[in-house]
Amino acid sequence: MDFYSAAATDAGTRRKENQDNLYVEQFVTEQGKIAFAVLCDGMGGMEHGEIASEMLVSAFYQWAKDALRGEPRLPLEEDTIRRQWTEAVAAQNEAIRARGKEMGCVMGTTVTALLLTESRYYILNIGDSRAYELGTEVRQLTEDHTVLADEVRLGNISPEQARNAPMNHVLTRCVGIDPEVRPDFFAGDTKAGTVYMLCSDGFRHCVTEAEMLEALMPRNQQYITWLKEANEFLISLNKARGETDNISVAAIYTGQ
Repeated sequence: MDFYSAAATDAGTRRKENQDNLYVEQFVTEQGKIAFAVLCDGMGGMEHGEIASEMLVSAFYQWAKDALRGEPRLPLEEDTIRRQWTEAVAAQNEAIRARGKEMGCVMGTTVTALLLTESRYYILNIGDSRAYELGTEVRQLTEDHTVLADEVRLGNISPEQARNAPMNHVLTRCVGIDPEVRPDFFAGDTKAGTVYMLCSDGFRHCVTEAEMLEALMPRNQQYITWLKEANEFLISLNKARGETDNISVAAIYTGQ
């Protein structure tokens, strides 16, 4: 199985700074071909969210460099990945909190990380950035950590009510705010001919899942060009519809 990827980010129509950060790369290892991506959305309501998101992306970049380039130090098994990623997030949570104290401010960020092997995928998530699987249909692979998402899970409101409710961006979990942080971890089987996508919340406010699916389904074998064009089209569509938040996306296609 081959992997093809493209990523894009935009400050949006109103904000001067882009507090999103992301990284995506492919690797060839003794355990086969691997794709890795991480996306962090610095909290716009806090100062210096771009510093928090950059710190966390840099930590995951270092993990990928150590674990995936050349011969991996440890077998890439689910328990190992979960432990190493959880430790990396805990360390950065402390580092971001300490950096905020030094700067006299509070900083925070979401994080969604994705590792794709030829047989399995692994995802870590904190906050309301998301991972999707786009094949014959759209499947959200992560759960949002927001006040309204909790209300939906409890059955107190419907998903439609949550989408249109005020304060639908208030997080219940992020990295850099609380002394301890608890990530979600997901795993499943990698499907061929499928797009795995990470995005910040700004990417999905003004476009539908059906529009994501239509734009990101392959139309020819120029896979990287098509992914880049689809990402830019969806970002432009968000902006044309009035999205004011930072907008980021990383898409990986699993070739047949």
